[in-house]
Amino acid sequence: MQKVKLPHSVEPTKSAMKRSDYRGIMASKDMERLSEAVVRCSDDVDVEVQFEKDAQGLTIFHGHLGTQVTLICQRCNGELDYSLDVDFCFTPVQGGEQESEDIIPEAYEPVEVNDHGEVSLLQIFEDELLLSLPIVPLHAESECAIKRDEMSFGKIEPEQERQNPFAVLKELKRDQE
Repeated sequence: MQKVKLPHSVEPTKSAMKRSDYRGIMASKDMERLSEAVVRCSDDVDVEVQFEKDAQGLTIFHGHLGTQVTLICQRCNGELDYSLDVDFCFTPVQGGEQESEDIIPEAYEPVEVNDHGEVSLLQIFEDELLLSLPIVPLHAESECAIKRDEMSFGKIEPEQERQNPFAVLKELKRDQE
């Protein structure tokens, strides 16, 4: 394997024919959406990716992404260091190939290639990292600045008692008796 700064786009079919394996980095500053979703991100995203043909003859590329980000804890509003470790497995498809998606195993995520047969590794990897962010980032309770006893959840005022709309009918019935 080579230690390289990975390109932003690649032709997966050609790389699979060469059985290319890469271990390298991508600059997190190029991932604008990830930078906006977190407080801080480490400078580099570690990437391992292997291109190959599977037993069915499908081109696949799979590997691992890893980086460190800082998020805001939704409980205490403090900074939370979070490690992103993502495994992925993709197979390239041409746009509009509905019938080929039926033969793609569930383990492979289809990714569309452009007119030149390339995929944007930068965009795919950024999407994977964004999907691996927690929905609600929280410290573990033992590590959080706000302890369980200090949490306040607010008080709910009792609902005002409304008069039953059928009470008028009850009064009319009494008057008839």
